[in-house]
Amino acid sequence: MLAERYDVFLFDLDGVIYIGDQLLPGSKEAIEELRKRGKQLYFLTNDPRFLRQELCERLSHLGIAVSPEECITSGWATVHYLVQHAIHCVYVIGTESLKTEIVNQGITVVTQGDCQAVVVGYCENTTFHEVQQAVRQIERGAQFIATNPDSSFPGAQGRCVATGAIVQAVQVACGQRPVMIGKPYAPMFHMALRKVVNHTRVVMIGDSPDTDILGAHQCGIDAILVDREPRYYPVHGDYRCPNATIKNLLDLFSPNSVSVDWSFPGFPWPDTIEPGVAAVIFNEWGQIFLVKRADNGLWGLPSGHVEVAETVTEAIGRELYEETGLIVAVEKLVGVYSDPVTQVFSYPSGKITHFITLCFLCSIKGGTLQVDYNEINEAAFFDIGQLPSKLMTMHPQWLADALAGANGALIR
Repeated sequence: MLAERYDVFLFDLDGVIYIGDQLLPGSKEAIEELRKRGKQLYFLTNDPRFLRQELCERLSHLGIAVSPEECITSGWATVHYLVQHAIHCVYVIGTESLKTEIVNQGITVVTQGDCQAVVVGYCENTTFHEVQQAVRQIERGAQFIATNPDSSFPGAQGRCVATGAIVQAVQVACGQRPVMIGKPYAPMFHMALRKVVNHTRVVMIGDSPDTDILGAHQCGIDAILVDREPRYYPVHGDYRCPNATIKNLLDLFSPNSVSVDWSFPGFPWPDTIEPGVAAVIFNEWGQIFLVKRADNGLWGLPSGHVEVAETVTEAIGRELYEETGLIVAVEKLVGVYSDPVTQVFSYPSGKITHFITLCFLCSIKGGTLQVDYNEINEAAFFDIGQLPSKLMTMHPQWLADALAGANGALIR
């Protein structure tokens, strides 16, 4: 029985407890039964529109008794972040309730003039003028903070536009990534767990693999998905794969509910998947050409991105010329590589990218070797038996595949 596997239950609201103003079947009975069993309950919502007390009143109208201390909204978690980081003056896109939550902690909300941070939440009456003001504040140096990333949420009449749509409008205009507070990001879960005793068995129950399940697993928490439709998840390392799937909350007490273990796969969850290219280049003495990257100080095969409207062979030629001044020709495809453990990269901006890389065997046709000192700091040829000690993790495999001389390209 799933209910007995855990001591602390974190519940999403929309799609788990209710949809719109309608209580979902079994949710009230399940909450009452968990309380009878002495379980610790918290209710987490990415909806930043309400005060915690307003959320309690909404649940009370639906027949579920909840205290403000058990409610954690993305708005309240954002206020906690502001206090933690000594931010005392903000510009806010959001409801009056969100602004009240902020003001109640002694933080000033401004409508004009400079501020320390811009908080982007959600309000049905948000205007273009407010979005423009937020962009200008960020351009003047204000920190960009978003209550949550959800672009929509379930409503009685279908999907409803949410915070993420406004956040993306601001982000595209100012060219900056926000600090995200709500699920699947860590601050929301840290708020929920601050009163939980270490080694207590905790589970998150939600209806969204991309926020509830992903966020819980990123924080080392088990996760149960409420879903009526079966889903496919890759066997290898998908953070969105739940420990269990149930149709409604009463299934927590079913002896037939099955739970599986989930473990950290060895790589952070990426924001995007992007195409990349790499080149294996030997000189006439059989030495391999390597470059030393400026961002991490590691040696490796020359590599880079594929740009819009560019073939992969054009991409490798452009990258080599821009970074080293060498003109190369593609001889053959060595392999296609997508292993997430070795090909997920974290950048200083906070962006995490999973590359699918095509590695080519290339030959030098011209040019003069000169490093750009932008993406690479050094470039040199090395004997195969005397490679630098600090190598990019995946490049020895690519080099070994090129040396193996297989007739066809490898897929790894």
